[in-house]
Amino acid sequence: MSKQKENRWSNYALRIIVNTVSHPFEYAKVLIQIGYEPIAPTPTKTLFGKPAYKLPNIFEYVKHIKSVDGFRGCYVGMFPKISGNLLSAVVTQRLADYLEPPSEEENFDEESSEEEKRIKYIKGVRCDLITHTAAIVVSQPFHVITVRMMAQFVGRETKYIGLFGSIREVYQQNGVLGFFSGLVPRLLGDILSLLLASSLTYAINRYLIEEKELKVYTSATMTFVASAITYPFQVVSNCMAVTNSGLMAGSRLMPHYTTWIDCWSDLASRNQLKRGSSLLIRYYVGPSIINDTLSSFPVQDKYIS
Repeated sequence: MSKQKENRWSNYALRIIVNTVSHPFEYAKVLIQIGYEPIAPTPTKTLFGKPAYKLPNIFEYVKHIKSVDGFRGCYVGMFPKISGNLLSAVVTQRLADYLEPPSEEENFDEESSEEEKRIKYIKGVRCDLITHTAAIVVSQPFHVITVRMMAQFVGRETKYIGLFGSIREVYQQNGVLGFFSGLVPRLLGDILSLLLASSLTYAINRYLIEEKELKVYTSATMTFVASAITYPFQVVSNCMAVTNSGLMAGSRLMPHYTTWIDCWSDLASRNQLKRGSSLLIRYYVGPSIINDTLSSFPVQDKYIS
């Protein structure tokens, strides 16, 4: 039992380290997702020789944040983000202990009948749905605070400072429901991604792959594919966390969306649902840039994303 607790604390520590190292890139990605592009695109050509305008990659974006706010500025919103991630990890672990989902050994047990495998699959998916839903719901207030802290970079505001100050600001701005801004698309995206990844993994491992060694990699691969397909939900969720927040990012970068459906429709009409999905090679596709130096930049809808 003590060994199990030790492993859990090791996992929590590893989660903190990973979040700390990746935070500047996550910060830049959130700013891209809400539509902020402070660096002018440059003329280039695609791999197929078509003319295009290239936007800065994720490393150049992080470098820009650092040039404006310094090294510490790259870690805006890290504390609420880590707090939310740790809380979701604890809730997930507690629910997993209670629900007792099938272990990896049970899932790959070749001696089980087809009916037993099907039952284990359904039980595993049900447990994952419950744990994922609970983890997202309890962490959403921290996620909203994190995104709004990051979004202040656009207008250089200081409304959301510190965890408790941000809690007060969210409540004053939007009431209790403000802490769950963007929850529905985030939850839908996670659930759809989970169901898609689980279904594909089950089908491929059952009908296509016989080697037990290869089956281990199927889940990770299908999770990546499912995450790419449901990525627009992440963009919409972060936009909804910022809209009506009292920040410039929630007014100049986007309309005041009433529902996440409105947000989805607006972004889809402007081909912006996938922004931020490609972090190394990015092309300008429309007017989602508010930098003053781009006020006369022509809208090039013909250029690819």
